[in-house]
Amino acid sequence: MADRKPIESWLTDMDGVLIHEGVPIPGADAFLKKLRDSDKPFLVLTNNSMYTPRDLHARLRRMGLDVPIDNIWTSALATAKFLDDQRPGGSAYVIGEAGLTTALHDIGYILTDHEPDYVVLGETRTYSFEAMTKAVRLINGGARFICTNPDETGPSTEGPLPATGAVAALITKATGKQPYFAGKPNPLMMRTGLNAIGAHSETSAMIGDRMDTDVLAGIEAGMQTFLVLTGLTAPDQVENFPYRPSQVVDSIADLVDRV
Repeated sequence: MADRKPIESWLTDMDGVLIHEGVPIPGADAFLKKLRDSDKPFLVLTNNSMYTPRDLHARLRRMGLDVPIDNIWTSALATAKFLDDQRPGGSAYVIGEAGLTTALHDIGYILTDHEPDYVVLGETRTYSFEAMTKAVRLINGGARFICTNPDETGPSTEGPLPATGAVAALITKATGKQPYFAGKPNPLMMRTGLNAIGAHSETSAMIGDRMDTDVLAGIEAGMQTFLVLTGLTAPDQVENFPYRPSQVVDSIADLVDRV
């Protein structure tokens, strides 16, 4: 890391880095305060497409973490940006929650189940057989298949839940069509996020708790990467991957002085 440029902007994952099961991780508030006081550009990222940035801002604030709305970047926003670039003013059949539908409405997309340009699959706690059947038929009819993120499971207080990637696999099995994933580890999410805050990858860092999404996306976007051990990746799992983060730290508290 000695030959890397100084870090001038920060991207950090949310679950497993700043919060865990609805509780702030020690050091998260100090890290965010240091970022705000430093005036360095930063983003809090999440592959979860269920919530709008305004929703997440309110949820984090209730936990005692102050993250401005403009500093929150979700896979729903990355998906909407991608679709706006690919086919402005298009149409989509959406399986997901307000975070995704609002992002698509904001770029002028029409949400419809009548010959849509895209089927867009996002996170929800109410996946229905009817909706999945409709998605399969629309994709077989020519709609392009887009997915907000490839995460196969999501966290909950009761244990892992099936997530977007698992449902995408079901639809792929039924259609033979692979989706395009807009969220991590696709570096597209990182690059569009960096563009949103006017930052450059050479002087940016990504903090995450997952080797297969956060660290991989950061590496492929050309950023420095920090793995924290407060989430899904355990210390003995790091060597299982063919790539390594720039640094492994115990928690976000260890990075406060790096800001």
